[in-house]
Amino acid sequence: MKLVVTGGAGYIGSVVTSQLLEAGHEVVVVDDLSTGHEDAVPEGARLEVRRIHDARDLLLRGGFDGVLHFAAKSLVGESVEDPQLYWENNVVGSYVLFDAVRAAGIPRVVFSSTAAVYGEPEVSPITEDVTPSPINPYGHAKFAVDMLLTGYAKAYGMGATSLRYFNVGGARGRFGERHAVETHLIPNVLKVPAGERETVSIFGDDYDTPDGTAVRDYLHVVDLGRAHLLALESSEPGRHRVFNLGSGSGYSVKEVIDTCREVTGHPVPAEVKARRAGDPTTLVASSRRAGEELGWRPELTLHDIVTDAWAFMQGPR
Repeated sequence: MKLVVTGGAGYIGSVVTSQLLEAGHEVVVVDDLSTGHEDAVPEGARLEVRRIHDARDLLLRGGFDGVLHFAAKSLVGESVEDPQLYWENNVVGSYVLFDAVRAAGIPRVVFSSTAAVYGEPEVSPITEDVTPSPINPYGHAKFAVDMLLTGYAKAYGMGATSLRYFNVGGARGRFGERHAVETHLIPNVLKVPAGERETVSIFGDDYDTPDGTAVRDYLHVVDLGRAHLLALESSEPGRHRVFNLGSGSGYSVKEVIDTCREVTGHPVPAEVKARRAGDPTTLVASSRRAGEELGWRPELTLHDIVTDAWAFMQGPR
């Protein structure tokens, strides 16, 4: 297939682009390089440096078979401080993009959504039957695009899939995580053995969990990429499918830190601090529906995630 990957110069987009190329697809990457890196675009993909707001002409004349949409602002705190940025980029940009998909008659799209659309549900693991109730502009914006796709699929026959997940880690060879502002736990823990910080913080050790620390979902980026390829290949005209992707059980903060210690051989000093306001005890997504309908299940472990992330962090850029 001839495909467009938006955000293909970013972390997840670059990994998925490499997987698509390996599977024999032709890929055009659309990325404005505001947070992505030009050298992260895999060899064999063509890079179009532009915003998703400006991709209409490319889509109309490209003869594409599908679009995988990763390009988005993705910092929760930033979305609270500057919601305009998230509505203009993530919602308006996605509307312009998907309306161009409609006009061009491109039959299938896969949208990188988020399990943050569910807010802080009491149910765990979170299934697709949980009513979305996002609690920040980032989650609101992603859910708005999900709803757009539901309407477009029904009205225009588009085959659309939204994939909702929490934390992603690991790397695929030279394609890995390098954010200007790093908010994710695993790379921040690995900054200690890398010599970039002295300690890591644990925000609360009195949660109702086996070791007292909060539990979160982590997926290897390679497993996540496989789900995108499966969703693309199984797209159904006129239907918007939603799949949660998760480990089903999650990992505690202490488990993550202990795994980083094991992989790196570094003691990784940790400092317990007070809980952060609004941090739920457990956030884990169920991937049962994805297993039943896509044949997808996570294959890689937390140890694999940390091992590959550490190798990427130590490797050449």
